[in-house]
This record gives sequence, structure tokens and C-alpha cells, in this order.
Amino acid sequence: MVDPATGLAISGLDPVAYFTDGRPQFGRPGIELTRERAVWRFRNEGNRAAFADHPEVYRPRFGGYDAVAIARGTSVPGHPFVWTVTGGRLYLFYDEAARAAFLADPASVLAEAEKRWPDVARTIGR
Repeated sequence: MVDPATGLAISGLDPVAYFTDGRPQFGRPGIELTRERAVWRFRNEGNRAAFADHPEVYRPRFGGYDAVAIARGTSVPGHPFVWTVTGGRLYLFYDEAARAAFLADPASVLAEAEKRWPDVARTIGR
């Protein structure tokens, strides 16, 4: 999920901060990294280095789309302030109801989302 006007991923929030600070934190404009046509911002150089070394760990899974929606076969953008880290991955959700549905049975939701993600991903941006 990249803002088409700014190019910012996850609204300029630092993806590493979800793991290190346990909450979303805005990154700084001077501490950025561009990957896959997205500008990622970070709170500090250490977070930027961690992301540069392991973007697959810190990027939101399913491109920042709601895992519950993906499991249902559709793409709905996740909100960067409605989130969880499960199994060492960051997941964003459309709203608190979707987050609650995920947390009630993450294994089942993820199994279905992983199965459907390739087909859903092909429809994004069409």
C-alpha cells in the first residue's frame, strides 16, 4: 500500500517501530529508503538498517492489505493504526472488527489468506 500522491508506504510510519516500540511511530523525512517503488520512512538509522537487511520481516504481510479480507478472497487496504504482530510478521487491518476476527483464530485466517493471496494479489491495481 503506497500513497500514489507521496509514494510513502504505510503513511510514512516506521515499519520497524511496530516491532521495537510496540506501536506505530512516524518516520522522519530525512531517514528514508526506497524499495519496490515505495518510500519507507524510519525514526532512526538503526531502524533503516534493520529494514534494509530484512525487508521481508518488517514489511506488512500481504502488502498491507487486510488479512481477513484476503482470506475472504478480496483486497481491502489495511489501516496502519489497526495492526498486530503475529508470528514475527506485521499485519494491518481495515478496522477493529477485522483485527478482532483475526486475533480470534489467526492460524485459520492466515492459512486461508496464504492460499488466496496469489489470486487476490493479481487483482490489485486493476
